[in-house]
Amino acid sequence: MTTAPSAPTPDLLDRLRELLGPRGVLTEPADVAPYVSDWTGVFVGTAAAVLRPADTAQVAAAVTACAAAGVAVVPQGGNTGLAGGSVPDASGQQVVLVLDRMRRVREVDPVADTITVEAGVVLATVQQEAAAAGRLFPLSLGSEGSCTVGGTVSTNAGGTAVLRYGMMRDLVLGLEVVLPDGRVWDGLRPLRKDNTGYDLKQLFIGAEGTLGIVTAAVLRMLPDTPRRATALLALPSVDAAVALLPVLREHGGGELTAWELLSRQALELVTTHLPGARDPFEGPHPWYGLVELAGSADSVGERLEEALAAAVEQDLVADAVLAGSPAQRAALWALREGVSEVQKSEGPSLKHDVTLPIATLAGFVAQVGPELEQVLPGVRLVTYGHVGDGNLHYNLSGPVDDPLALRAAAPALTRTVYDAVAALGGSISAEHGLGALKRDAAAGYKSEVEVDLMHALKAALDPRGLLNPGKVLAPRPGGGPATTATTSSRGPSAS
Repeated sequence: MTTAPSAPTPDLLDRLRELLGPRGVLTEPADVAPYVSDWTGVFVGTAAAVLRPADTAQVAAAVTACAAAGVAVVPQGGNTGLAGGSVPDASGQQVVLVLDRMRRVREVDPVADTITVEAGVVLATVQQEAAAAGRLFPLSLGSEGSCTVGGTVSTNAGGTAVLRYGMMRDLVLGLEVVLPDGRVWDGLRPLRKDNTGYDLKQLFIGAEGTLGIVTAAVLRMLPDTPRRATALLALPSVDAAVALLPVLREHGGGELTAWELLSRQALELVTTHLPGARDPFEGPHPWYGLVELAGSADSVGERLEEALAAAVEQDLVADAVLAGSPAQRAALWALREGVSEVQKSEGPSLKHDVTLPIATLAGFVAQVGPELEQVLPGVRLVTYGHVGDGNLHYNLSGPVDDPLALRAAAPALTRTVYDAVAALGGSISAEHGLGALKRDAAAGYKSEVEVDLMHALKAALDPRGLLNPGKVLAPRPGGGPATTATTSSRGPSAS
C-alpha cells in the first residue's frame, strides 16, 4: 500500500524557488490557470504551483525535492492532448511541471540523419530545423505549431504520415529521462543498433509521463520529399476506401504517404465553419479520400494519375480533384485537418480515437451507426481518419434540434463504440493516449495479464505513485500507485 501524496508546504515552495529561480515557480491563480485545463475544456483541475525548469538539472532537482516531500508531479508539454493526460486533479495538492522553457536544439547531424532536441521544442520547429539541413522530420499533426517533443514522445503521437513513417515510437532513437525519484537516465544515443539488453526508451514512449519525464530526445531525420502529388477523391463507400489502399500502394510504392478518409458530414462542417473552405466537387458524395504521394522526383504526379486511372477503372472513385499548386494542396488538406476544430461550432462533441484492422473498417461503420441512432436518435456521426493505418476519429455531435442531449447519452454512446471496436480486435485509443479520459475503460478491455504487467512497471519505477497519478492506470482494489483523485471529469463526456 502506498501513502497518499502530500500537499506542498510553504517551505517546499520556497525551496523550489531557490532551485528554479523567480521565473520557475508560478503560484498566482491567474498565472496557474492556463495549465490546469486541457484543450477540450472537459478536464479542469487545480494545482498548488506550476514549475517551469530551464534545463534537465532543474527538472531533476525539482522532482527530487517533490519526491522527498511526497508531492505528486504532473508533467505537461504543449497541453494539446485530448484525454486529460496532462491536467492536475481537483485536490489542489499536485504541482504541474511544464517544459516550455526547455527549447534548445542541441544538435543537428545530417550525416547520421539525427536531430537532438529538448522536450519543450515545438514539433514545427523540429520540422523546420530538419528542412534547413535538407532533411525531413515526417511527424505531422494538426497541433504541430504548439505541441512539443516531450508530449509527442510521451503520447506516442501519430498523425497523417503513419502509413509511411510510423508513429513517434518509430522516429525516436534515444531519450533523456528524469525518473520519479529525481535520477536522470541518459539514453541520448543516436544508434540504430544497440542490442545490450532491454530497450529502456520504449518504456517511456507512450507512457504519458507516468514512468518518467522526457527531457530530451534523439530523433530520426529522413531524406526530404520536396515533390508532392495530392488529390481529393469522391468515394461511394468506406469499402471503396479500403479497396483503394492496395491500388494506391501498387502504383505509389514507397512514395505513398497519406490515405485519409472524410465523411460527408465532416466535410460539410468544415465548409460551413472554416473561413475560405469550399467543397471542390459540384455535388455531394457519401465519402471522400485524401491521398498524397511524396518523393524527390516529378514522377510522383504520374504515379498518382496512374493510381487514379486504375481506381476509376475498378469503380472505386466517382470523381477526383488534383492539387495543381502548393496553395491548392493546402486547401485540400485544410478540409481534412479542420474537422476537429470546427466541430466545436456545432455544440458539444464526443470524440473517439479508435483503431481497427483495416479490413474491418467498413463493417464497423455500417454496424455502429445504426446502434448509435438507437441510443440517441438524431446523433450526428462526424467520421474521419487514417485509412492507411486503420485509425478512425469516430466523433459524435448531438441532434441538430437538441445538441446538448449528447452529454447525457455520452456513456452509453461510448460504450457502444468501444464494445464494437473490442469485438473486431481493435483498440479504444489509437494516438491520443488514455490519460484520465480512457484509463478506466482501458482496464475493462485489456486482459488481466496486460493490466498486471502495466501495474508492475508502474510499481517498479514509481512505487509511491507520485508521477502523473490517476492517468493511464485505473485504481486496483486495495489501492496502489494509481489511486488518487482525478480531475473534475471522469469517464466519457462530451466536450
